Amino acid sequence: MFRWAFSRAGAGRHPHRQRADRAAEQGLGDPRPQDRPGRRPQAGPDALAGTGQVEGAPGRFLPGGHVLGAGGPDAPDLRVHRPDAFFRRLGVDVKIGFGEAYMVGDWTSSALADLLTAFAAKLTTLVPPRLQPLRRWVERRHPASDSNDVVNARQNIHRHYDLSNDLFRVFLDDTMTYSSAWFDGSGDTLSDAQLRKIDGVLDYAGVRAGSRVLEIGTGWGALAVRAARRGATVTSLTLSAEQRALAVRRAAEAGVGDRVTVHLRDYREERGRYDAVVSVEMIEAVGAEYWPAYFAAVDRALVPGGRFGLQSITMPHDRMLASASSYTWMHKYIFPGGLIPSVRAIEDAVREHTAMRLVESREFGRDYAETLRRWRERFLARWDEVASLGFDETFRRMWEFYLAYSEAGFRVGYLGVRQFAAVK
Repeated sequence: MFRWAFSRAGAGRHPHRQRADRAAEQGLGDPRPQDRPGRRPQAGPDALAGTGQVEGAPGRFLPGGHVLGAGGPDAPDLRVHRPDAFFRRLGVDVKIGFGEAYMVGDWTSSALADLLTAFAAKLTTLVPPRLQPLRRWVERRHPASDSNDVVNARQNIHRHYDLSNDLFRVFLDDTMTYSSAWFDGSGDTLSDAQLRKIDGVLDYAGVRAGSRVLEIGTGWGALAVRAARRGATVTSLTLSAEQRALAVRRAAEAGVGDRVTVHLRDYREERGRYDAVVSVEMIEAVGAEYWPAYFAAVDRALVPGGRFGLQSITMPHDRMLASASSYTWMHKYIFPGGLIPSVRAIEDAVREHTAMRLVESREFGRDYAETLRRWRERFLARWDEVASLGFDETFRRMWEFYLAYSEAGFRVGYLGVRQFAAVK
C-alpha cells in the first residue's frame, strides 16, 4: 500500500533538455482536452475517483487539500504538487500522462520504485481478464514512425542508444553491459554477474575456439570481446554509431581487435554463414511484425548443426496480446517501436519460421530487478556527472522513472528474462 499527499503550487512548464533525444521534449506541456477528441479529461481527485478509475488501486484518495494514506507511515508515498496539471494529464492518457507528470514535477515520491511496485502488483486485476481484449479498441495506437522497417529501425535505435556513451558509462558497470545480469546469490559484483550472463549465452550457443560467431545487437562490445577471448571470430551488427565506435575501440584495447568486426548493419541485410548466432535483449526492439524476419535471418545465418543463444525479456502471453497495440510512456520516451515477446511467441516463431528447435532455457527475472536497482542507485548517486554532460532535471526524472518503472515490473513478475538455446 502507499500514501497520497497533495499540495498546492503553481503549474509552470518544464525546462527543456540541453542534450538528449528530442523525443523527450515533446508533449510535456499541460495537455488540453482537444488532445483526445471526444473525451473531456477529469480535472481533480474527486472527479477521477467518481469515474471508478482508482477502484482497486493499492491506495485511496481522500478529497480536500491533504490526502493521507491507507498504508500507514512506512508505506511509499505519492505527493502531488500540482493537482490540476496532474489529473489533466491522467485524464488525457493515463499510460503516458502518469510518467510525464513525474518528468515535470507534478508529483514526486521518496520511494519511487516501491511505489511503482505497488502499482505493478495490481496491474493484472485493475482490468478484468474478460475486458483485456477490448483494450486494443480504446487505447492509443503507435505512430507509424515507430514501425521497425529497415529505415525506421535505425532512427528508433538512434533515439535511445546514441544519447551518449558517457551517459551509459556513468551508471553501467565496467563491462558496459546494458542487459540483465545473472547473480548467483553469493553477493557478487555487478560486473561478475554480467560476465556470468554473457558466458551463459555463449555456452548456449556452443561458442569455443575456432567458432564463427554472429552477434545481433553489439551493445558496447562486452559479449564480442568475451567470445573472441574464447578463440572465436566475431561479426557483430549494430544500428548505433556511438556503440559501434566504442565497441571497436574496446575490442582493440582488449587485444582482440583482429577477431572482432563490428558493422553498422541491419540484421535483415546480413548474408554470412556462422557456427553460432547470439543476441542479447535485442528482440524486444524488433517489433512483433518483424519477428518472423528476425528468426528467419538467424536461421539463414546458421550452418546445419549451428546453435543460437538468445536472451530476451518476456511477459505472459495474454498480457503480450493485450498490450501489443498499446502506446505507452515507455514507447514514447524510451523504446519506440518495440514489444516484449512471450515465451510462447518465441517458441512459435522458432517453430514456424526456422529449421531450429529449442533445446534449453532458463529464467532469472528477479535478477533483472536487482540489476535495475543498482543502475538506478548509481545513476542518482552520480547525477552531477550526468548533468555535466548537458542533461537537465527533466531528463533526470525521465531516466529515474524509466529505471524504477522497469524494476517494478520485474519485482512483481509482470516481466521476466530468459535465455534460450536452439540448434539447427
